Amino acid sequence: MRIDRIAQCCRLLLPAMLLAALPGIAPAQSRIQPPRPEARVAPVLRDGAHDFDFEFGRWKAHIARRLRPLTGSTTWVDYDGLSVVRPVWGGKANLGELDVAGSAGRIQGMSLRLYDAKSRQWKIRWANSADSELGEPMVGGFANGRGLFYNQEDLNGRAILVRFIFSNMAATSFRIEQAFSDDGGRSWETNWISEFTKLPNK
Repeated sequence: MRIDRIAQCCRLLLPAMLLAALPGIAPAQSRIQPPRPEARVAPVLRDGAHDFDFEFGRWKAHIARRLRPLTGSTTWVDYDGLSVVRPVWGGKANLGELDVAGSAGRIQGMSLRLYDAKSRQWKIRWANSADSELGEPMVGGFANGRGLFYNQEDLNGRAILVRFIFSNMAATSFRIEQAFSDDGGRSWETNWISEFTKLPNK
């Protein structure tokens, strides 16, 4: 009687033991796959190709510039003059010319803004007639009524971060601030404030 029970148990266990021993075959419960996470669709980047259209035209410019930035200086100088911005390549780029003067002298500058359709970001390059150098691009774009642009430059032999902020954009006015950071962006010191007021086109 006992031998019959043992034989019966062997008959019940033997198929499961053989199934587990065969390569590439696993018990049904081990083949159950965990649920896969839902596929996430990458966000569609907005097309900012016309974000600078608001600036096309002639503007009265007032500039406040901090002398000797990142030295603790609190001395500012003022300039007044004209800014003219016009589209290039049907709006895929634009060119801004700045001509201002004040007690500290004259600034003749040029901004070349190029739109990258792949990254959907703008690159802003600045040139000053005083040194005739085309600077490294500020990269960024516009969102929620503001434009933010960043790059890295050298200031007196030190690597610093540079930030542009476009704000207060309206039909007849807007503002640009430039700030420097020498601590990796933990703190910023504003050194250039531009206020623009729209002038009638000639």
